[in-house]
Amino acid sequence: MARTKAEDTHSRKSEEQYETMTQTPVRRLILRLAVPTVISMLVTNIYNLADTAFVGRLGTSASGAVGIVFGFMAIIQAFGFLFGQGSGILLARKLGEQDREAANVIASTGFFCSLFAGFVIAILSAIFLNPLVMLLGSTETIAPFARTYIFFILLATPVMTVSFTMNNILRHEGKATLGTIGLMVGAVLNICLDPILMFGLNLGIAGAGLSTMISQYVSFFILLSMFLGGRTVSVLRIRLVCLKPALLGNIFTTGLPSLLRQGLNSAATVVLNTYAAGFGDEAVAALSIVSRIIFFVMAIAIGIGQGFQPVCSFNFGARRFERVRIGYRFTTLFSELVVVAGVIILLVWSGSLIALFRNDPAVIEIGIRALRIQSVALLTVPFCMNTEMTLQCAGRKVGASLLSSMRSGLYFIPVIIILAYWRGLYGIEEAQAVTFVLSLITAVPFAVHFFRKMGQMEAESAKPSDP
Repeated sequence: MARTKAEDTHSRKSEEQYETMTQTPVRRLILRLAVPTVISMLVTNIYNLADTAFVGRLGTSASGAVGIVFGFMAIIQAFGFLFGQGSGILLARKLGEQDREAANVIASTGFFCSLFAGFVIAILSAIFLNPLVMLLGSTETIAPFARTYIFFILLATPVMTVSFTMNNILRHEGKATLGTIGLMVGAVLNICLDPILMFGLNLGIAGAGLSTMISQYVSFFILLSMFLGGRTVSVLRIRLVCLKPALLGNIFTTGLPSLLRQGLNSAATVVLNTYAAGFGDEAVAALSIVSRIIFFVMAIAIGIGQGFQPVCSFNFGARRFERVRIGYRFTTLFSELVVVAGVIILLVWSGSLIALFRNDPAVIEIGIRALRIQSVALLTVPFCMNTEMTLQCAGRKVGASLLSSMRSGLYFIPVIIILAYWRGLYGIEEAQAVTFVLSLITAVPFAVHFFRKMGQMEAESAKPSDP
């Protein structure tokens, strides 16, 4: 009897959520979903920036270690997003089709596959820790700091991976606020623990790692409680896990653009650190700081795009194509306005921003030029990013994977190799900007083709569009 009541409750929530996602005016719905994701991204990135600033007080080599660890954490995030985006997008489309049973199977399968992947990453990384640190781009002086920091990250890797997955599932359900609570509490706790553990208890770089580990476990238990407490549309049950190749393949290929995007970002970070290391720890530290600052502005635009993703998946599944079209235009324009405001700030206060994290003249000099060049190129990102997200949510897996791969690494890696050879450190500073521009040129025909095809589907659909 209790189980039946629980099922009735979830069924009612599913119906209410379907009405919300398909009837609420698109712009208002995107803003409602984007606000918690933007806040979450901002708080998480404020933590990243604060962590960079705190560790920077330990010296230039310790500051460089943050960039090394950032590359490793991008790998963890890549697998969390693989299963989170893969299961979340499929789940949203099933909810749009009003197939809640299939949505529960997808959510449970994505969750437990992500947890398993996290354990595998942690075990393999612990076995090969020393070569891993050097592979990530450490110098001999940075490596000791990086090893200490990563050790604590490994202890939290399984919960970090599955937390990214749960957050994405919640977001695609249209329950972004619930995911934001877990991530924000962890990020704020991390910011508070950093100075206490690093300087109050004199743990140094180990304190930064321990702080991250503790906060990740807190976030994990908060996110899990959302599912176990019945506050979600979908449920997580080990008995619902389906290991059929068709479903696993669908989750994997749907989440592949996110894996490629995050994984190639990690590879790009490794290549960047490796080439920058040839110009000293100052170059590694400067470019690491610039990457964090640039990503802070991108994170706001990404948060807005993530507010659009469940709207896109839900309404594409419900064949309400005009809502997808309206949402895409609104999200791209709004994201662009946000980026423009951010770029102005970065251009005007570039030197002061770099100095906040490492007040070293050599670091500041390298960082100012890199930050200004990359800031201008940021203007191309909203269109590219929203096109990738739209293709992924609509099940256009090949197109989404290609665009993600090109923007995240397939362009960047050869570009930095070529420019580093021709222009040395200047070329390394310019590589990301060139990559952004090439990605824009590539994304335009993909967007045009997709909306033409969707227009044909709309014309053939018997169900009228309801914007």
